[in-house]
Amino acid sequence: MNGDAIVVGGGLAGLVAATRLAEAGADVTLYERRPEVGGRVRTETVDGFTLDRGFQVLFSSYPAVERELGADGLDDLDLQTFAPGATICRPGSRSTLGDPLRDPRAALPSLLNDEVSTSDKLRTLALRYDLANRDEEAFFAGPDEPIREYLRDWGFADDYVTNFVEPFYGGITLDRTLSTSKHVFEYTFRAMGRGSIGVPAAGMAALPAALADRAREAGVEVRTGEDAEAVRTAGQGRIPFRTGSADADGATVELADGSTREADAVVVAASPPEARRLTGVESVPTEGVPNVTGWYALPAGESFETGGRILLNAASESPNAVVPMSEVAPEYAPDDRALLAATFLGEESLDRGADALREDVRDALAAWFPEREFDGLETLDVHRIRFAQFAQPPGVHADLPDPDDPEGPVVLAGDYTEWSSIQGALESGRTAASAAAEYL
Repeated sequence: MNGDAIVVGGGLAGLVAATRLAEAGADVTLYERRPEVGGRVRTETVDGFTLDRGFQVLFSSYPAVERELGADGLDDLDLQTFAPGATICRPGSRSTLGDPLRDPRAALPSLLNDEVSTSDKLRTLALRYDLANRDEEAFFAGPDEPIREYLRDWGFADDYVTNFVEPFYGGITLDRTLSTSKHVFEYTFRAMGRGSIGVPAAGMAALPAALADRAREAGVEVRTGEDAEAVRTAGQGRIPFRTGSADADGATVELADGSTREADAVVVAASPPEARRLTGVESVPTEGVPNVTGWYALPAGESFETGGRILLNAASESPNAVVPMSEVAPEYAPDDRALLAATFLGEESLDRGADALREDVRDALAAWFPEREFDGLETLDVHRIRFAQFAQPPGVHADLPDPDDPEGPVVLAGDYTEWSSIQGALESGRTAASAAAEYL
């Protein structure tokens, strides 16, 4: 395959699309407006602590992860994994709900967990078996309904949904009301049964860094700090209503500095609002779900052990959950410090001050661990992300854009063509590359 291709956006989808086009023989240039690639998957360092941009995790069983990183890709990331399941917390009470099939040590405490009935534990195993035997192509198709109604149809008790699913899937879908599409629940529930959930030892940014390395090895020219202002096709002014011409079989990208670049095909892998602006495709979703993540450290010398499980708040929505980051990934914190992440959901969390959020975390921990003091809890940073995911109510996936919806030799790449997840982003890059190849 010959030809020139431009990829606008250096997130996961853009990196995969660029790599696949280059590996197929195209000359590819990728433009990313930020100083580094990664899109929403980013990591920063604060006072020696590793803080991801919002609490993010990697599902090792996502098919696209091994496909895009290679067989040894996960090993290279040095994935630090959480113990399966979670700890259900309320004032004066902590109870383990694990996965006895993947973590036999959790079998007895999970069996004795009185937050969830025996029938619901057995029902969970039946659901797992049902989803494990479903074909990959069967997900995100067919009738849809909210997660809450789906679980009710399966016969799960309200207590199970309230005490466990609401906070646990609140962390995955950023929607504690469980009004998200059941397709998201089914796919992620199966993924948890097939593999681990974890974070790279160097932070989540290690994932796009690995993809960028592969892209450069394939010959992609990665140019950061350069923003695309407009994309035009032959004889047609593209958003934002510019006129001009491009080769009949090509497209033109105008950069923010006023310069232009021509290519046989353009992959738009920008954020959903920016992708809609650049392409004019109205079906690109622009309604975002927010998330606030607070990062906290305990005083030097104070350890924090949970068995490597996420702490779910069964008594209150703030915080939704507390995550023992340095227990799971010791590399995230200096040797004598403990790092915690706390997640907060809903629009109202975006406007709450850092001190108020910290007090919620401190009060929750003090209630769950009455034998300990948490007055020395230190705020390292608070990430307020207005568009952490695109909204995924029932039926949304049937109306998402196809990669080739834009006019001319322009294609879309982003999780908004699949579903909001790392799997969706990686898969969309592969699909976009195939669509763009038709123009090369």
